[in-house]
Amino acid sequence: MDHATSQDPLWKPYSVLVVDDEPGMVSFLQRALASRCGTVDCAGSVEAAEPLLRRHLYDLIVLDIALPGRSGIDWLLQLREEGFAGDVVLMTAYADLDTAIEALRAGAADFLLKPFSLAQVLNALQRCFERSRLLRENFVLRREVSERTFDVEGVVGQSEAMLAACERLKRIAPTPATVLLTGESGTGKEVAARALHRMSARASGPFVPINCAAIASELIESELFGHVKGAFTGAKQNREGLFYYARGGTLFLDEIGELPPAAQAKLLRVLEERRVRPVGSEQEIPIDVRVIAATNRDLKTEVTAQRFRQDLYYRLQVVEVTLPPLRERPEDLPLLVEHFMAQLVPALGVPRLALDARTQARMAAYDWPGNVRELRNFVERSLILGWFDLGPEPEVAAESTGSALESLEAVEKRHILAVLAACDGNKSEAARRLGISRKTMDRKCQAWGVGDAP
Repeated sequence: MDHATSQDPLWKPYSVLVVDDEPGMVSFLQRALASRCGTVDCAGSVEAAEPLLRRHLYDLIVLDIALPGRSGIDWLLQLREEGFAGDVVLMTAYADLDTAIEALRAGAADFLLKPFSLAQVLNALQRCFERSRLLRENFVLRREVSERTFDVEGVVGQSEAMLAACERLKRIAPTPATVLLTGESGTGKEVAARALHRMSARASGPFVPINCAAIASELIESELFGHVKGAFTGAKQNREGLFYYARGGTLFLDEIGELPPAAQAKLLRVLEERRVRPVGSEQEIPIDVRVIAATNRDLKTEVTAQRFRQDLYYRLQVVEVTLPPLRERPEDLPLLVEHFMAQLVPALGVPRLALDARTQARMAAYDWPGNVRELRNFVERSLILGWFDLGPEPEVAAESTGSALESLEAVEKRHILAVLAACDGNKSEAARRLGISRKTMDRKCQAWGVGDAP
């Protein structure tokens, strides 16, 4: 491999700890890596390295086997027991087959025999960083699959309001600008964020979504920025945050208005300095992340009420895109219904439904307070039932909106309670099956007078 590859800027986010008691080797590695990696720290022994590791989340440790005090292999075994997940490259001047086997069994990612060339060490690090990138992408995919509740391939609509929003998204996607997506709940803000990511130069990097409202306030900073071992009760090992996993890609902060004040201050600093400090760490890690935020709150009102920082609001609102509610674009209803049926029919194994003019008119008369998310759930429910259940036809045309609204609410209530009963009252499982958040499930059950359950 041509070691010019090692100068790829994707190395810049990575941090390395070199542990060796030979000053010449330390100097050689520091010179070789300082211009390529974001952080390079050095120590002459395990005892000197341990405090550094407690303060910083290193991606890679380059570790000599023969050290004063504890050997490199002994320390590596301890690190793996404590949960250190980063790669470790072991070095030695006295290697044999048994030593190499012992190193690999201890959890080493690679093995370098001294003296080694610059190309050899760079190739070893390149393999480690490539493996780290793949692990990060796998983590993001697993998290996305486990948490996704609203899955649409792209923004759908031909209404004037939707076309204007799409045109704005296309114009800002190629830029590195921070974007604030606003609109009512269920209007498709995550869909728009994914579209921005796909149309950007970061499309090959990860897209990492996080719902700020779904994480306990005392854990949000650790979730976003990571933490070091011992930073708080229960922090038994170092952990990278979502900014780390989003490197080279996009971090989507949904429900940004729910972010607690302390996290708001820290996020502002990250956006200004492009560096992250894990909870409990004394060192900062450079980041290369585009941030897209979304909210269904009026952040200007939140700023006036002193619930949201004004400086953070203006930092996030470099470009703002407002997604229109579904009631303002009824002409998009047939397109969206067909789109959702194309997705759901194969998954459910049911036949398609014909959308006639009368059904379209009655759907257009409904306000759709849950917006596109509600429409998707309605289409899924209709496919399962075998008909578009909008309730009985209203006798008086002027009452059609209210009658349709009441009928849809009744159908929704009946369906949700049926799923809840099938889950033996387990609200978390019922919410998962319905594709809604646990918070939404609790809110609806409270409104319907349904008692507390798991």
